[in-house]
Amino acid sequence: MTTSLELPLFPLNTVLFPEGPLSLRIFEPRYVDMVRRCMREQLPFGVVLIRDGGEVGAVASIADVGTTARIVDFQALPDGLLGLECVGERRFRVLRRWQQPDGLNMAEVEWLPEIHAEPLQDDQDYLGKLLGAVWPRIAEPYQHVPQRFDDASWVGYRFAEIGPLDRADRQAFLEMEDTAARIRRIAEIIPSPNSPSADD
Repeated sequence: MTTSLELPLFPLNTVLFPEGPLSLRIFEPRYVDMVRRCMREQLPFGVVLIRDGGEVGAVASIADVGTTARIVDFQALPDGLLGLECVGERRFRVLRRWQQPDGLNMAEVEWLPEIHAEPLQDDQDYLGKLLGAVWPRIAEPYQHVPQRFDDASWVGYRFAEIGPLDRADRQAFLEMEDTAARIRRIAEIIPSPNSPSADD
């Protein structure tokens, strides 16, 4: 039997992946209240991609699949806003959505299967090495994320975050259940320097 639960939603114009970093600047009262509750009760909130609408005000349409975010750090910013550092955790599917009187989006969700660690295949090992080579330049947002350059699921998600993809493609990568298929697609987008296609 599928178990569902309720989550507060934070619709954004970005896709959050498991173990991915998310920085937020909070100013709307509905989200300030949400953050207070999440921090007080040690709860995550759900991040979903906005398909139609803006981040401020009403959201017309969202993606069905999102990722929970855990607050790992916060600070008062010089402009008076609340700054959050969050890390993605588990993927979920939205079953139904509604708004509270204060405008906060809520959803009944079900968990999607967790993506377990899988080793990179020999012909994909270059992706882990490439990510490790560029890591010093992109590492700052990932200070709360353990590094696993030999894990196909972790490497695939990181390239989906930083690669030359639009939001729809990133969302498609998030929704993929098969780690092997995801990393093969990443390898097509970022071929090995030694492959014939890389010289074209």
